[in-house]
Amino acid sequence: MEIKFFNTMERRTMEFNAIKPGEVGLYTCGPTVYNFAHIGNFRAYMFEDILKRTLEYFGYKVHQVMNLTDVDDKTIRDSRAAGLPLRTFTEKYKKAFFEDIKALNIEPAEIYPAATDHIPEMIALIQTLMDKGFAYQAEDKCIYFSIDKFPAYGRLARIDRENQRAGVRINSDEYAKDSVADFALWKAWDENDGDVKWDSPWGPGRPGWHIECSAMSSKYLGTAFDIHTGGIDNMFPHHEDEIAQSEAASGKKWVNYWLHCEHLMLNGEKMSKSLGNFYTLRDLQAKGWLGKEIRWVLAGAHYRKKLNFTFEALAQARETLNRFTAFFSRMRGVNAAGDGSEIAEKIRLSLEKFGAAMADDLNTAEALAQLFDLSREANRLADTGTLSAKGALAVLEAFKQFDRILGCLEVDKEPEAEDIPAEITALAEERAAARKAKNFAESDRLRDEISSRGYLIEDAPGGVWKLKKK
Repeated sequence: MEIKFFNTMERRTMEFNAIKPGEVGLYTCGPTVYNFAHIGNFRAYMFEDILKRTLEYFGYKVHQVMNLTDVDDKTIRDSRAAGLPLRTFTEKYKKAFFEDIKALNIEPAEIYPAATDHIPEMIALIQTLMDKGFAYQAEDKCIYFSIDKFPAYGRLARIDRENQRAGVRINSDEYAKDSVADFALWKAWDENDGDVKWDSPWGPGRPGWHIECSAMSSKYLGTAFDIHTGGIDNMFPHHEDEIAQSEAASGKKWVNYWLHCEHLMLNGEKMSKSLGNFYTLRDLQAKGWLGKEIRWVLAGAHYRKKLNFTFEALAQARETLNRFTAFFSRMRGVNAAGDGSEIAEKIRLSLEKFGAAMADDLNTAEALAQLFDLSREANRLADTGTLSAKGALAVLEAFKQFDRILGCLEVDKEPEAEDIPAEITALAEERAAARKAKNFAESDRLRDEISSRGYLIEDAPGGVWKLKKK
């Protein structure tokens, strides 16, 4: 089946053709390990996981490289504030990142190169750029890339070079979209870096953020590879700078397809700590939400559209996944005779439409529609007693195929008996006491807390109550 992706560089949907038949080199921008990753980050990592799983679904062998940025302005700033050595500080967040992607059932990349383990490769790449005349050492002892020496600079982000000031230098790792300027490849050591420094031909210092990805991708994927992904916010300056330094060094096209995912919104607003709507995966887990429920929400919207993440969407995801679990259990219980022909054509069409949707630039909304359509038909046949055991088994096998990409259906899992944690029961008992004392404000507060942890409390006459999962 022909696979098509929207290539950001070309601003159009294009047929995907791998450089090496049957294999895909995929580079994905990973976390900067100075804090716990938030759900906006995981929107990007989920998109990249769906992309990888889709390519594998269609028979490609994917070699994915995801970097770990463990030295940059933020990691140095926060490690010094914590009074910890850089490696000790970042190790905590590396460990947390791997725990989080496991909770979301994100397939691990083939390699996770850490920036601090690849300083020699970065120095060698910078030296190549110096030798070719694309980089220079300024009076501040830092090494900068000269964008005027690379006329194609700005083509990914569609920057109007004519209206930009020439000769401006930017030392910081991240900067605004209107700040087109020569960017730092190597930062000379100063007191703000503390003990974070490496020796180089240009004096002690450390790499700039952008050179890290170019050096590590070329080491593990070569100087030309298939797909580079990331969030839309990384298009400029990070990806633009990566292209410039990589192609200036090699003299050839670096990446064939650029895929970018849109922002995650929370209740219709941009997520930020100042608005009080900033959540890590761990924050959501502490409220009782499961990784598979969060995954369902993150996977539900097309990657090139903004995703509005709400707690109502999480509650709906829980209900939907519970219904699917019950449906799978029902299918396993079907024991009527027959050869499965009563639903074979429906299964074939559903799988065909699912594959076509995913091949069409990862159209997850259309793909998900096939799950509901097939389950409705299987339930209808089961209701009338015309679904055979072989047909039901074939339905389950189809859902396992869907789950190769979706990764959250747990087709073989039996419904769990209602198991209410002791602390939730204790809160419910406190609420009952508050209601009896006519302390309705406290009663409402406890009900909301129980709800935030993923449970509902149902009241009956005479002070009787019942707990259940949402």
